[in-house]
Amino acid sequence: MKYNKLNSKVATFITAIMLAASGTALAAATPDEVARLGADLTPMGAEKSGNAAGTIPAWDGGLTKAPAGFINAESGYVNPYKDEKPLFVINGSNAAQYKDQLTAGHQAMLAKYPNTYTLPVYATHRTAAYSQKIYDDVKTFAGATNLIDGGNGVTESGTSTVPFPFPKSGQEIMWNHTFRWKGGNSHRVYDGMPVQPNGNFYKVRWDEEWYSPLTGGVTNAKDDMLAYILITAKEPATLAGTMFLVHDAINQVTTPRKAWIYNAGQRRGRRAPELGYDFSPDGTDALRCADQYDAWAGATDRYDWNIVGKKEMYIPYNAYDLADTSLTYAQIFKPGPLNQEYSRYELHRVWVVEANLKDGERHIFGKRTFYIDEDTWSVTVADNYDTRGDLWRVEENHLMNFYDSALTWTVGSPQYDLNSGAYIHLYALNEVKEAIKFGIKGDAKQLQPRPLKRRGF
Repeated sequence: MKYNKLNSKVATFITAIMLAASGTALAAATPDEVARLGADLTPMGAEKSGNAAGTIPAWDGGLTKAPAGFINAESGYVNPYKDEKPLFVINGSNAAQYKDQLTAGHQAMLAKYPNTYTLPVYATHRTAAYSQKIYDDVKTFAGATNLIDGGNGVTESGTSTVPFPFPKSGQEIMWNHTFRWKGGNSHRVYDGMPVQPNGNFYKVRWDEEWYSPLTGGVTNAKDDMLAYILITAKEPATLAGTMFLVHDAINQVTTPRKAWIYNAGQRRGRRAPELGYDFSPDGTDALRCADQYDAWAGATDRYDWNIVGKKEMYIPYNAYDLADTSLTYAQIFKPGPLNQEYSRYELHRVWVVEANLKDGERHIFGKRTFYIDEDTWSVTVADNYDTRGDLWRVEENHLMNFYDSALTWTVGSPQYDLNSGAYIHLYALNEVKEAIKFGIKGDAKQLQPRPLKRRGF
């Protein structure tokens, strides 16, 4: 399966036959809907116009050129808005004034840390921008993609990075997040820090290779595969060489996730069927679940998913300061929450999706509320509740436009435990010397469990 495997007419015909045979309701976009892409909607399906108050501007194509002073990714990304000052700062004392634009998690954080957790709110810039090919594929396949197996899979007859630009269910929105464009196959090195309430933390350096046959950059791949992911621990010494290999299919019910863990100390690998859902991998101090990789990843079958609606919310955005390579981790991680001096929040329209744990299913989170940016289909904030219904953990995903590669991705992701006061921060790049590489090539034969030992330490 590739984004351009079939033309839209053939794909729609095959999809209709498949759906008729399976009894699944047709959910593909209509011709009238498809015509809106690039017209009153952006090519990715967001509202092109600004809001009535003028606090959200119209989308004008996004940020497509590097600002003055940018040399290359290795030298770090220049903040195109470095001279801007916050319009205002939300803290514990004035949070009630802005509650309609704050998630429940943000309100809880402002109440718990009224002085140290703040939201510096800046002017909104709709920087999301992608290549023309991405835009063309979204339009081509918008009428050919459908959910199957109760929403736990997507038809393989043809799709794009936004399989559902006109979402009619919560699962469709989450699949948009899963499929969203991340620069093709990528190789990134990032740091994760479990941080204690007193500010003490240790660094875990991860080397991640992410390959998707959807991009056409993986040889010897099966057509039903969504992604091959290989994550290797580089630091600390106690974890160095540990590897996690994940094979995710497009339909994770008919073809469940396959996962393996390679233990460097024992020089042996094993199947890891538990590496999904609420499993907490090594190096996370049990502060993050496997299905929170990249904000959300994995099968949707344990939850009932509902669209709450679309709202204007303050979300982390254009996080160039937080990703600044001149910063040290000692400057960022302080007692209590992240040093919010380096964070940036803007008013954007988000899709709000609520997931409720099904009766008889198990997960540490009984309810989850996701806030998905309309321009990028990225989860930006997630409020996670325990099985008693109490708000427990608040996750943020700070987005940044990689203007040299035409994509937007996460450059920092703290998840705060409201009970313990600890948190874990992932995808930090500040002290990493190696820039993210996009568009790399891969061979599925080398992304199997047996070759892992040859990569070992």
